[in-house]
Amino acid sequence: METPARTLQPSRLMPQPLHLIALVATLPLFLGALMADIAYGRSEQIQWTNFASWLLVGAQVMATIALLLAAIDHLRGRRMARGGLYLLLLAVAWVLGLVNNFVHAMDAFQKMPQATICSLLCTLIVLGLVWWAFWGHRMGRAPA
Repeated sequence: METPARTLQPSRLMPQPLHLIALVATLPLFLGALMADIAYGRSEQIQWTNFASWLLVGAQVMATIALLLAAIDHLRGRRMARGGLYLLLLAVAWVLGLVNNFVHAMDAFQKMPQATICSLLCTLIVLGLVWWAFWGHRMGRAPA
């Protein structure tokens, strides 16, 4: 007797809606901080670094909410496909965002180019996580 094929349940593979909202909200905040860092590097107008600092605070708040919700989902057994790696990458983005906040606390032009590099890495990681959360579950892989 054959066992039925294991079916993928999208509701089990996708994160909760509040988690998705928090995750997606981090992307424009990190992207805005990256653009403000680039503008500061080109113009040396101190207001750009103030904009980047505030955008990073918002991104860190939203990333904290997303990380907590992902950890709760993971502990409750409601995991996405390869959820452990997803949670690890989200934690890396959170730590890198915290480091980026500390870098932005430096004096004026002393923070360049570290601030831009940290903002770029945060943006790329969160962009990958957003892609994974929305479209990664369609890869046809069974949940981890």
